[in-house]
Amino acid sequence: MCQHHMLSFVDPLVTNYTVVDFRNKATALIEDIFARDKIPIVVGGTNYYIESLLWKVLVNTKPQEMGTERVIDRKVELEKEDRHALHKRLSQVDPEMASRLHPHDKRKVARSLQVFEETGITHSEFLHRQHAEEGGGPLGGPLKFPNLCILWLHADQTVLDERLDKRVDDMLAAGLLDELRDFHRRYNQKKVAENSQDYQHGIFQSIGFKEFHEYLVTEGKCTPETSNQLLKKGIESLKQVTKRYARKQNRWVKNRFLSRPGPSVPPVYGLDVSDVSKWEESVLEPALEIVQSFVQGHKPAAAPVKMPCSETENKRSYHMCDLCDRIIIGDREWAAHIKSKSHLHQLKKRRRLDLDAVATMESQSVSPDRDKELKEKGSPGQNEKELKSGV
Repeated sequence: MCQHHMLSFVDPLVTNYTVVDFRNKATALIEDIFARDKIPIVVGGTNYYIESLLWKVLVNTKPQEMGTERVIDRKVELEKEDRHALHKRLSQVDPEMASRLHPHDKRKVARSLQVFEETGITHSEFLHRQHAEEGGGPLGGPLKFPNLCILWLHADQTVLDERLDKRVDDMLAAGLLDELRDFHRRYNQKKVAENSQDYQHGIFQSIGFKEFHEYLVTEGKCTPETSNQLLKKGIESLKQVTKRYARKQNRWVKNRFLSRPGPSVPPVYGLDVSDVSKWEESVLEPALEIVQSFVQGHKPAAAPVKMPCSETENKRSYHMCDLCDRIIIGDREWAAHIKSKSHLHQLKKRRRLDLDAVATMESQSVSPDRDKELKEKGSPGQNEKELKSGV
């Protein structure tokens, strides 16, 4: 039986636990496991956190012990300020980073400002130093551990969506609502009463709790019909955000692992889990063969997943759409925007206005000779009046 680590070890009321804290604790455990001639297995989970373990991608502002409030509090302080004012301040101290971040992305803007305030070095300079290290690349620094092996369990999207919906139903049948009520009573009810609840930090931002906020705060205070409607709304919201999160995680694997540019890219082996009736031959046996080959120093028979990396695509490029009055970050996002219905609608509207303006200008720009001719002939109404008078 494998020993499991880092389960239920952070108090729910701790809101300043970050990916840096996770990386530091997990790295210490990995090094200890290696020291005992064992093989660490990282199970995810959030791929952003896994990436922080495998590559040198994070920026340390200053040495701190877990639970230290000062650095994290500064970021929280910054997040309370106006987002446009924050982005303007960042553009003054670190214009390169400001050009890569959307003004609405207050967390990242605040983080970049925090890095500069705590170190005196711009965030963009830290990233340049990481990229310049041996083994570094456009997405960060080098790998931190040699001989990595990544197993990616994936499924057909329709199958995955059905599986995720069923998982929510199974969680409800297993007592999810009782667990939510207990958690709300112990950790969130007082915050709600004081109007100080925060669903943007700590455990409270996780999927599965905030979706039931309306139901939990009104339970017993409204009609059964209303309560039941709010419960259904929470369940549907939980299913939607769960499926959206699964898609996001798959995109992360494709963009940050499979198509990662640079030399420090470990092999990623795909295992299709769409048909669980074929688990043994499709998943378990290939996984064991791949891991055993790595342990013995051999090349596995299975081929890793390959995706072409786009060296030319800039995921942080800045685009301003004057037509829609929107800022777009990233080449792919820009390409999608100019094909979107909203942009095409604005484009059609602009063309229609331009045609109307041209028609108005043409009607107003009558030639002098034509103007004189009209005056001599008189208007149609006037000529008709003169004819009737003559008769």
